Amino acid sequence: MHDDFDRCYRAVQSKDARFDGWFVTAVLTTGIYCRPSCPVRPPLARNVQFHPTAAAAQRLGFRACKRCRPDASPGSPEWNVRGDVVARAMRLIADGTVDRSGVTGLAAHLGYTTRQLERLLQAEVGANPLALARAQRTQTARILIETTDLPFGDVAFAAGFASIRQFNDTVREVCALTPTDLRRRARTRFGREDHATSDVLSLRLPLRTPFAFEGLFGHLAASAVPGVEEVRDGAYRRTLRLAFGSAVVSLTPQPDHVRCRLVVDDFRDLSAAIARCRRLLDLDADPTAVVEALSTDSHLAPLVAKAPGQRIPRTVDEDELAIRVVLGQQVSLKAARTHAHRLAVRYGTPIADAGGALTHTFPTVDQLSEMDPDRLAMPGARRQTLIALVTALAAGEVELDAGVDWNRARAQLLALPGIGPWTAEVVAMRGLGDPDAFPVTDLGVRAAAASVGLPAAAAALTAHSTRWRPWRAYATQHLWTALDHAVNDWPPTENQQEKR
Repeated sequence: MHDDFDRCYRAVQSKDARFDGWFVTAVLTTGIYCRPSCPVRPPLARNVQFHPTAAAAQRLGFRACKRCRPDASPGSPEWNVRGDVVARAMRLIADGTVDRSGVTGLAAHLGYTTRQLERLLQAEVGANPLALARAQRTQTARILIETTDLPFGDVAFAAGFASIRQFNDTVREVCALTPTDLRRRARTRFGREDHATSDVLSLRLPLRTPFAFEGLFGHLAASAVPGVEEVRDGAYRRTLRLAFGSAVVSLTPQPDHVRCRLVVDDFRDLSAAIARCRRLLDLDADPTAVVEALSTDSHLAPLVAKAPGQRIPRTVDEDELAIRVVLGQQVSLKAARTHAHRLAVRYGTPIADAGGALTHTFPTVDQLSEMDPDRLAMPGARRQTLIALVTALAAGEVELDAGVDWNRARAQLLALPGIGPWTAEVVAMRGLGDPDAFPVTDLGVRAAAASVGLPAAAAALTAHSTRWRPWRAYATQHLWTALDHAVNDWPPTENQQEKR
């Protein structure tokens, strides 16, 4: 979009927050870059440039606006709706792959040489992988500076900087403020209430409105695995398994943001934890595009108008999601949660949760490789499918992560015994984030389709759904809202919580 100057400039003139994250505005006369909705007077057209990412603007020497904080805007929805190598690379960089494995590891994961990948990213997003990772480190540092009392040495280490000097120089260059000044401004702007201790990080996760969070949080609550997830005091809480340790996150929805409280074992995991929370809640989605596309169907239009801004209930771990989908084959939500809870208690890693009842992280595929099939209280066919999936994930024969090719992952899943189109599409939708995934054989989808006058037969519904592309996953979410089911209830009723 940044290549369409007139469209971008109109968005800046109207201060349209819907375009925050799509591009940044670099002002030549001030050397500052802003988000499209920046409240200051729009600059003259001859004095601006538009860039696809904050990293691209930073690479050219522009500093972040102190008022609109463009580095804290929602991420571009473009990377979540595309399956090409650039989009896959951007998702992996957001997940911290460059910091963990370097550019060489990122390129190898994608099947490209380092030079090829750098050339592709430079051409499309205006920055190479190192610059993109640097921008992310700076944002992580800013969060820690503004929302915790951590010493700056610890902040630098946690954000991934190689030295205090590099940390200080980068913050001054990008923010035009020293770390001390940033913290002082945050204290003045937000007061003490938004500031965490060194143990708990409190922040706002930005998003694009409208935000119909009831279906999203209701689905997560209804399928919550005891010990791994819970609903407490109006928040959805769960454990995270990260590169350097574990974490507990508490997420509370608001109409225009999500309040996030994080307790992490190691602050080096902060960027990945935030990225996974955003992915879990589908916070980088473009609801306006979805609403406009799906509202053209007279059958869906009333559902869209009733609750615009649906998000896909996704996952913090793709392997976990796939395993839980297999556990849920042809059983109730309650039975699936029971099976998952048993696996978590038996094979997961215990954690401490001073603020709730979380007890374990969901086990890794390596931990599940030690499963005793005879102790799995489920039908033999599903037991065989679960073992086959875990074995394939552990061996790398099935790859599920933020950077995979969606269609290749589908093919790998479908090659396993007991995995059919329903399982593959639900994993593609909720695990991999394919916006066009469509579990047409789902009983709830077909029942909801019939209730709004759509064909219930799989073949006919598939044919009709072509008009919803590339947003069929969001059409699925809207159809689910037509059901009288716990996945649509937030907060859960007392009876639902007792059943759980």
